[in-house]
Amino acid sequence: MTSLNRRRFLSTASAASLALAAPAIGRAGISANDKIGVAVVGVNGRGGEHISEFLRDDRTEIRVIVDVDEAVANRRCDDIEKKQGLRPKPVSDMRQAFEDDAVDIISTATPNHWHALTGIWAMQAGKDAYIEKPVCHNVLEGTALIAASRKYGRMCQVGTQCRSSKAIIEAVAFMRSGGIGEVKLARGLCYKRRKSIGAKGDYAIPATVNFDMWSGPASLTDPRCTRPNFHYDWHWQRHYGNGDLGNQGPHQTDIARWGLGIDTHPSRILCYGGRLGYQAERRDDKYVDAGDTANTEVSIYDYGDRSIVFETRGLSVDDSDDTELNTLFQSKSGNKVGVVFYGTEGYVVQDSYSHCWVYDRDMKVVKEFKGGGEHFRNFVSACQSRKVEDLAADVREGHLSAAISHLGNISFYAGESNRLAVTDISAALRDFRSLDDNEATLQRTIQHLKKNGVNTDADFLSLGALLEFNPEQEQFTNNPSANAWLTREYRAPYICPTADKV
Repeated sequence: MTSLNRRRFLSTASAASLALAAPAIGRAGISANDKIGVAVVGVNGRGGEHISEFLRDDRTEIRVIVDVDEAVANRRCDDIEKKQGLRPKPVSDMRQAFEDDAVDIISTATPNHWHALTGIWAMQAGKDAYIEKPVCHNVLEGTALIAASRKYGRMCQVGTQCRSSKAIIEAVAFMRSGGIGEVKLARGLCYKRRKSIGAKGDYAIPATVNFDMWSGPASLTDPRCTRPNFHYDWHWQRHYGNGDLGNQGPHQTDIARWGLGIDTHPSRILCYGGRLGYQAERRDDKYVDAGDTANTEVSIYDYGDRSIVFETRGLSVDDSDDTELNTLFQSKSGNKVGVVFYGTEGYVVQDSYSHCWVYDRDMKVVKEFKGGGEHFRNFVSACQSRKVEDLAADVREGHLSAAISHLGNISFYAGESNRLAVTDISAALRDFRSLDDNEATLQRTIQHLKKNGVNTDADFLSLGALLEFNPEQEQFTNNPSANAWLTREYRAPYICPTADKV
């Protein structure tokens, strides 16, 4: 298995930089004056933003649109033709785009379960790849992506666009220079209302969708849909998505890890939560919802001398009693999505993709950072320079940040049946080393649930498994059965290779 230690990475990156000195991007002999051919894979949702970004860059030309829904693909192609003059070729099988000599780079916004294999196939075909977050659906896919990027000398950027944000770059530099003293704890927040996706049922798949291709690496379920909304709501089914811990989380955990200077995986992980508060239907005293990822989840990551905590709240976040967080985010109600860094001399708060606040120890604003970035332009520029170090969010950074979400979810899944009273969870948290006040975070979570009508004395939270992880081997050392969650069973021919077989 590929090691993630810093020394080995730097030597690999150095070798890759030498290998990438050739001027070509994808097609042999491409000149600096030629347009860079782009294929966008998965264009129903976030892929629309990918299209907009490449249309804005006069160095690129969108030549292929890939989507398993032919109606969506053709609609996007029609729109692109009006804006760039050339109508891209619509295809349903991404491998056609990878075989196309007119395509130099690909970007993908498919559902999560397709991310890694899309990137690996593209790089094996000599294309550079921009992959949405999370860069992978599970931990070992991320390691395989790193191996593919290095082996084939390809640029691989992850869609954690905060890495290109002027405000966040400056805020991280400010912290690194001692701006708020010593910083050892970061808290990521996803306080974002997510309504129930409806009761699990038997729903028709859209007639224009190639369901076999849509399923790809995931096992092919009964040719019906278990969720009312086929598109997007796959996020909340673990067979395809990773919940909001893996959806929003990779942005905030990436910033948290970056700001803390963490360049490895956590060594201990503990998560608690549940899918609570959805009133669609009740069976056996459980709320029934087509989703099976947690909508309330607190995951704690121990890095030895530093800690990251990530909190997901999917129920209503209005009228919050979280006094400290209300002050730091300057809001008592509404969504709170961002990161808080706790320093010995103050706080840094990232509250948007282009804004950060600095507070002193008395929570008075003392500084502010503003400004966004051009993440797609950064990717294209790195494809031209052929230098891995020019990427704002190289695949290795994306892997380490996505793995935080995956490890938290594994803790939850491994202990999902361990439904406990609040007092029992409190007792377990006292035994888990963390730089956070675990009890205070638990009580704030319980108060939030109660405000949303959840009877926590009857609807118990699940206490995840306390997992110990070897960052170098990428294996759990105290729970061998949990290692099964580090990968998945793949369906031929959509098999994601391991790092040693890319």
